[in-house]
Amino acid sequence: MDAVVFQGVDEPLELRSVDRPDCDANGVVVETEACGICRSDWHAWQGDWEWLGIIPQPGLIFGHEPVGRIVEVGENVTRFSEGEMVTNPFNLSDGTCPYCRAGRGNICESSIPMGFVHFQKGAFAEEYSVRNADQNLIKVPEDVPAREIAGLGCRFATAFHGVSQRVDIKAGDWVAVHGCGGVGLSAVHTATALGGNVIAIDIVEEKLEFARDLGAVETINSTEVDDIPQAVKSITDGGRGVSVSVEALGISQTIKDSVNCLAPGGQHLQVGLTTSEEGGEVSLPIDFMVQDEREFYGTYGMPPHEYDDIFRMMSSGKIDPGKIVSETCSLGDIPSVMERLGEYDTMGIPVCTEF
Repeated sequence: MDAVVFQGVDEPLELRSVDRPDCDANGVVVETEACGICRSDWHAWQGDWEWLGIIPQPGLIFGHEPVGRIVEVGENVTRFSEGEMVTNPFNLSDGTCPYCRAGRGNICESSIPMGFVHFQKGAFAEEYSVRNADQNLIKVPEDVPAREIAGLGCRFATAFHGVSQRVDIKAGDWVAVHGCGGVGLSAVHTATALGGNVIAIDIVEEKLEFARDLGAVETINSTEVDDIPQAVKSITDGGRGVSVSVEALGISQTIKDSVNCLAPGGQHLQVGLTTSEEGGEVSLPIDFMVQDEREFYGTYGMPPHEYDDIFRMMSSGKIDPGKIVSETCSLGDIPSVMERLGEYDTMGIPVCTEF
């Protein structure tokens, strides 16, 4: 089968013929119909996240936002059959640890990040495998196009889980979203659907326009103001700040800006992972966080059972993740799209739909 293969850090990605994946007793093999192309893939390609234990080796296949149809089923799998259309979280869980049993499979003690380790390759390929299928697979509605399901991927799912489950957004609350890439736009869309008044912040005017189309009531071009927290607060009621602030970039300065634009008692939601420049650590205004009882939350993927919440909101028309899918491409185009991600020259979520 054909696949886009990692050759080494910052080496060109290559379209090559590789062996099809094996199907273990507890897993399935899926024929790929679509797969999102995520900035997380780009980070791994650049050699970021060694401090997280992610050290990709040549021969790895990226791609962790897939949807496809099952073509082979392991003998121990009971909940799924050949021919069903499915997706899965990027962080595959074992279903047995205390967190999985508590419904928090996204932070499983034995979580395997699909497409980032050699023993669980990803879906930039004609076929891909999914381990622990009964735990990790999600059957998707047949009437939803594959490109939209791939658009859910890690970006929309992570933002949705964070905005809807990790923090508390009530109708009318002010919400700031720092960074309007795919995950930031997903946060804008979800927070709007929950009744939040969203302020979107970015350096690219076209991305701010996209955010307005997805429901942002105010936008700030951060190249045009000297003090982001003050600019955010000036929009909010009484200049107090926002109830929830979402950081979707993983950059030291924007993380501080996000925390500093909170009202007393506000909640910061960290979505973006850092690059090698931060190395996984940033400084924070701890004394002000203590004094104002500001809260700091992280969000990482989404448990499988929460996909039903997304599908219900899609069915009712409250959210439309397909709006954030900005372009589609073929398998052979993935290397060039990945290069553009490094130049921040993409809008929304690019999805590969031709395999």
